[in-house]
Amino acid sequence: MSDLRIERVEAVLLDVPLRRPHRFARASMDAQPIMLVFLHTQGGVTGVGEGVVPAGPWWGGESVETMALIVERYFTPILLGRRVEDIDATMTALTDAVANNLFAKAAVEVAMHDAWARSLGVPVHTLLGGLARTNIPVTWALGTETAEVVADEALAKLDAGLHHSFKLKMGSQSPADDVARVAAVAEKLAGSAGVRVDINARWDRPTSLTWLPRLAEAGVELIEQPVPGPEFEDLAEINHALPIPVMADESLRTPADALRLARHRAADIFSLKTTKSGGLRATRAIAEIAAAANIPCHGGTSIEGPIGTTASLHAACATPAVTWGSELFGPLLMREELLATPLHYADGELHLPEGPGLGVELDPAAVARFRRS
Repeated sequence: MSDLRIERVEAVLLDVPLRRPHRFARASMDAQPIMLVFLHTQGGVTGVGEGVVPAGPWWGGESVETMALIVERYFTPILLGRRVEDIDATMTALTDAVANNLFAKAAVEVAMHDAWARSLGVPVHTLLGGLARTNIPVTWALGTETAEVVADEALAKLDAGLHHSFKLKMGSQSPADDVARVAAVAEKLAGSAGVRVDINARWDRPTSLTWLPRLAEAGVELIEQPVPGPEFEDLAEINHALPIPVMADESLRTPADALRLARHRAADIFSLKTTKSGGLRATRAIAEIAAAANIPCHGGTSIEGPIGTTASLHAACATPAVTWGSELFGPLLMREELLATPLHYADGELHLPEGPGLGVELDPAAVARFRRS
């Protein structure tokens, strides 16, 4: 099947405007940069993957610009002539040439899955072991704005039946002000919607142990990554001290991280992201470790566009351990549609598309419109 050999690799950068600015503790954005990787095979099948980070390199050290450089200069010579189904050997070769850079690797690995599945006429989830579900709940993420602003946004989504749980970003204000802000939002949403928070690793252990119990008392149902990623022991102490679950994100990028977190019982929930972990297979390996340790998983987001979101959706729907819903809202935050047929969001859930590969097709005109010169 020589027609499945890669004959051309293409990296394309887009800047897609957002419906409203999205603010984190350390960064904000009003457009999402996206890198698309196209793997063109000799037989005419093309697979596509996406590289994206939330608001730049502050999260994982990569940007779409560094991803494109890595793909074009270092990955392409390795990829040319390889078969798209030789995923494990190819990813090993890429890692031998380039350490880390998991976001760039994820884009290539997803594109290989997409091309291989398309050549077989099957969806990507078939290559991951089949379906555990066909749709998943989607939590809407809110920024670091005032309590009034984020509560109004959440209530509008709730009244429209679009989302039933919400996550607030924290860490941009003093702990006292931030906790008061979140408590005010939780009070407005009490009895109507779940409220979660993400501190994006901005606090230390004493701050977390002082203030997080107050969030639990205010009705917050989940705390995501209060301390920096390497601080496993502190995360474990915080997790053991709280009556509500702690979810690991920055602490969880590789299967080795998953094993360490499980051994420490440092998190009650794992946030899975195909982007931060280098692709679908590593994400699946992390979920299998979680399942063995009886730790439920959540489908996290790097605010991907529709290609990255669909890849994460296939992973979540093929993974039984993903029982804490998802945050796959990225395409809804974007002002413009990139797909020929948009993803199907309904009643607070995202539904798996049908068709071979990822099951979605990019709109060439939209790609051209937002492509960087």
